[in-house]
Amino acid sequence: MAGLRVMVKPNLISAKKGPLACTEAEFTLAVSRWFIDNGAQVIIGDSPAFGSATSVLTRLGVVEDIRFLGVEISDFSSSRKLSLASGVEADMAVDALDCDLLVNLPRVKAHAQMRVTLAVKNFFGCLTGLQKPWWHMVHGGDSGRFSDLLVELLSVLPESMTLVDGIRAMHVTGPINGKPYPLQIIAAGTNPVAVDAALLSILGVSAERSSLHRAAIHAQIAGTSSEYLSFPLATASEMQVNDFLVPERLSPIRFNPFVFLRSSLLRKLMFRKINNK
Repeated sequence: MAGLRVMVKPNLISAKKGPLACTEAEFTLAVSRWFIDNGAQVIIGDSPAFGSATSVLTRLGVVEDIRFLGVEISDFSSSRKLSLASGVEADMAVDALDCDLLVNLPRVKAHAQMRVTLAVKNFFGCLTGLQKPWWHMVHGGDSGRFSDLLVELLSVLPESMTLVDGIRAMHVTGPINGKPYPLQIIAAGTNPVAVDAALLSILGVSAERSSLHRAAIHAQIAGTSSEYLSFPLATASEMQVNDFLVPERLSPIRFNPFVFLRSSLLRKLMFRKINNK
């Protein structure tokens, strides 16, 4: 562990409506502190839908704590273009690609477009800048392959482990405007697809209702069935809940073009302001 370059990747989508939409700040700090105590060099990074990793962490009130630990914050401003197996090009964050270990810290959340998002979806934040809303625009329609591409991203990322913040989950809807749910679990694994299979079982959401998990099954990725997983501490059936609510009808994945243009302009203005400081 000594000298290992560890990229801690929480979900920092937005903190404008409170901290529930993001991975719990204390969870991110605790994971970072453990790796530091074991000799690793830690960076915390993400490419949020709104703002930057620095701005979201500032709103969460943990920037001083992060700096006290000697941890660098990456806004994923540098990218490298990679080609996925399908031929689609992806601008990936250099800091996420060049680390020795990518530590994925998603929060368990219901999602208005994907019903529920867990480990696999959180890697979407390794795409930089406007690439994320652009993928929604280009690959998000009824006949699009948005979920398939998110699963493809797993093949170009470095070695990773996932630690899921399921202590206080978000249900009813999401990824920003949901309600808190006291799930009270932390899930861990080196295969994000297997982690998702276990969590879907716990939440009572069938694989058929998760477009991301259907895509993983179609891609024949190991770990898609909880039936064949090993649970060293507690099985999914022992922790199953029956009142975690997810959207019945899903919103379109494709963004409204005007929303995309507005988001693009705001992001450019924000980064210009950061660079001029």
